[in-house]
Amino acid sequence: MPGELLPVIIIYFGITSLFAIVITVYDKIAAKLHRRRIPEKVLLLTAALSGCVAMYATMQIIRHKTRHKKFMVGIPLIFVTELIAAFGIYYAFGNIPFLSGQKGF
Repeated sequence: MPGELLPVIIIYFGITSLFAIVITVYDKIAAKLHRRRIPEKVLLLTAALSGCVAMYATMQIIRHKTRHKKFMVGIPLIFVTELIAAFGIYYAFGNIPFLSGQKGF
């Protein structure tokens, strides 16, 4: 059962990253066309749900919200926080079989 978790995690990160890219690009287009925008709360929540790397990269590539400290500092801080949490979980639970390639517990 634990070995089946890794593909789920990879799919989750893929979906959140793709969603982050889509809403970031949409917000950029909406801004140019003076249309209704994606609320900043939604952008930051998406980043916090593990879309931070894709969102930050997309913002840099399309030059969107690069002057906003909330995003240019906040999203990297979210990423660092997620890394610290991931390593903390890993070390708290020791050798996690699905991360080390082992089968079962």
